Amino acid sequence: MGEKLSITLLGTGCPSVSTTRYGPANLVHCGEMTLLVDVGSGATQRLVGCGTSGAAIDALLITHIHTDHLVDLYQFIITSWHQNRDRKQVIYGPPGIRDFVDATMAVWASERELRIRWEKRASLAAFDIEVHELDNEGLILDQAGGRVSVVMVEHQPVEPAFGFVFEAGDKKLVVSGDTRYCDNLVRAAQGADLVVHEVFVHGQMPVKGTRTKEGLANVAAYHTASTDVGKVAARAGAGCLLLTHIVPPDADRLRLLSEARAEFDGPVIVGEDLMTVDLVECTVCHGNVTFALPSVKPGKRTG
Repeated sequence: MGEKLSITLLGTGCPSVSTTRYGPANLVHCGEMTLLVDVGSGATQRLVGCGTSGAAIDALLITHIHTDHLVDLYQFIITSWHQNRDRKQVIYGPPGIRDFVDATMAVWASERELRIRWEKRASLAAFDIEVHELDNEGLILDQAGGRVSVVMVEHQPVEPAFGFVFEAGDKKLVVSGDTRYCDNLVRAAQGADLVVHEVFVHGQMPVKGTRTKEGLANVAAYHTASTDVGKVAARAGAGCLLLTHIVPPDADRLRLLSEARAEFDGPVIVGEDLMTVDLVECTVCHGNVTFALPSVKPGKRTG
């Protein structure tokens, strides 16, 4: 059983509709586990786009109950059945996720029953759903050469909201979920080889249409500013910072890179849909482009 720890950004966007940045979702290989973190708009298409499917997912991990992180849930369930899933679904998420799953399944019950009768597939296991509601931090999975822990982050008024820590061998990957700058996440990310963090670029979401100045300030208040995100990686002593959940999705990439690098000396990557970072091979792949990452943790630590 070989050591594996990698992440593929299936969707690097946010609630704003984008044809280049789909909804938040991440495919993580941790030990021999294949995990999906969040299931935003287009997640099922992106899974196929990176050569896998819902049938291969061992567990779905939900960071918090917000539409952009959950809107493809039923699509994920029904397509995994179409993709010949022959085992139950396993879902981990915050309190309330069980009711959400039950309600989602109930909405589509009559349509699903019609499909079952007509399509006559050999297995219905994909519709057997085991839900684990998480209300504490700590280890939730320790199997198949990998470990997964949950950490509380700050996305109030949405609470609880989680980040996840993945470990395999001596490698460590941290996914922030949605959060403002959070000391608790920094502590959990100490020594991480890679921090995958959400980001909000100030000044690039104008007040226009139905958006108000107060509403924009509220949105900014529960995300991490591009001028602060580098501090997270620096104070965690991380090896690399990968930016995702980019608000707005058409943010200037060079400005975002410059602002993140102002506080962090290590490699900073502006994430793109279907980008893969492999922490064992120390590589980044996107399309036909592959490059190497340093295997040491050079990140600057600030006070």
